[in-house]
Amino acid sequence: MNTLRLTYDGDQHATALKEPHHNMVAIDCPFTAKGDEFSPGNLLGISVAGCMLLSMGAVAQRDHLDLSGTVIDIALTETGDPFPHVDSITLAFNVPQDFSVTDRLKMERAAALCPIKLSFRDETTVTATYHYATAKAA
Repeated sequence: MNTLRLTYDGDQHATALKEPHHNMVAIDCPFTAKGDEFSPGNLLGISVAGCMLLSMGAVAQRDHLDLSGTVIDIALTETGDPFPHVDSITLAFNVPQDFSVTDRLKMERAAALCPIKLSFRDETTVTATYHYATAKAA
């Protein structure tokens, strides 16, 4: 059984642990700590990007397409109106390979149906752009 545990370490730092594999993620507050670790907002952006990419990956695996090397650039904007929240998440999918229009549409539809993306309130927009046949990251 997988267990998730979050421990407050003090000084606006926390450590997330996933058992039984002992995987750890360090978290801090970008406003009151050093901002050296992932912030909760960073993890929110990573979560939606990861969910969308893995949804695309399921289609790619089924259809024997290679998404290896795909990089997603993530940008978040926040607002305090009417309450503090993430206002928008912008994702730029940079896919090194090129695919047919049909394969692109299948993968992009799968990404749009990611359950994390669909969990946001109307106040938060998630925008994705897809760039195919991009150079692989160094």
